[in-house]
Amino acid sequence: MTSRPTPVIIDCDTGVDDALALLFAVRHPGLDLRAVSCVAGNTDVDQVVRNTLTVLEQARAPAVPVARGAERPLLEPLRTALHVHGKDGMGDLGLPAPARRPADVDAVTLLRHAILDCDRPVTLIPTAPLTNIALLLRTHPEVTRNIERIVFMGGAVATGNATPVAEFNVWHDPEAAAVLLTAGVPITMYGLDVFQRVLVPEADVRRLRGRDEPGARLAGLLLSRPDPAAGEGAPHGVLGDAGTVCSVADPEGLTTHRLPVEVNLAPGPARGQTVVDRRPRPGEAELHGEAREQALVDVALDIDAERYVRLYLTTVEGTGDRLGQRPGQHPRHPAS
Repeated sequence: MTSRPTPVIIDCDTGVDDALALLFAVRHPGLDLRAVSCVAGNTDVDQVVRNTLTVLEQARAPAVPVARGAERPLLEPLRTALHVHGKDGMGDLGLPAPARRPADVDAVTLLRHAILDCDRPVTLIPTAPLTNIALLLRTHPEVTRNIERIVFMGGAVATGNATPVAEFNVWHDPEAAAVLLTAGVPITMYGLDVFQRVLVPEADVRRLRGRDEPGARLAGLLLSRPDPAAGEGAPHGVLGDAGTVCSVADPEGLTTHRLPVEVNLAPGPARGQTVVDRRPRPGEAELHGEAREQALVDVALDIDAERYVRLYLTTVEGTGDRLGQRPGQHPRHPAS
């Protein structure tokens, strides 16, 4: 018996790797993309909406509803990453304006209806700052009854990128990330510790760039673009956010540990850090009465990078069938 596709919703700030994620999501037969919500992050929210519609159009995707969301974080000013993603957020590829139009509702309204109207629990995949998600959870907490899991790209156990310890999506809106951790549903953190490890080989990128089919060719163009912020010699072909969606389609490629996580909201150099407690036993702070309640999150610590590269290429190039996946599986949790 064939499993039904997993209903998913993506919340994104479409830059280069969000675009790669969307190309995969609309083409994997085990995923049913129900809606896309847009938020400011890599670029301003209006450009994010345009980029999202452009990618869906290039991919010849079905009529997926797309809605405009928050134009700035809950408390912080908008701080974009145009130095990474280009002036248009899409590597300045000069893509044509989309003929598609966004939905006539805001992102929170779209998210609420897309979640509650689904006949099965939805997997929510934020690949952006979490402002829309925080607004949704605080305004319409009833949506959690129909959310299977939230798999978000954000955070880091080890090294950050926005600061030495903070990853961009969480740093951009730390309060929103803190709200996410109180959602009361299973959460997977796909952070920088695995994000940067899934690299498409140069030969495969060249092949994609040479394809006549617009979606595959766009993937090749996006993967070809080096990260200007990473310095000379930085690797090309980083799947980035797309790996998060791959982990939903094929959870067996991701190894997670259920660990306490909190977001540092204090001013200073550690603001936005995801503090992940990997200690085997309580420490002196807890023994002296300083314990705090912390959310338990399935934190990604290891990844089968080659598996996800194969999965991505097979899906985006349209050369596979159902890929042998069972939609809706959760990542494996090895015994600690």
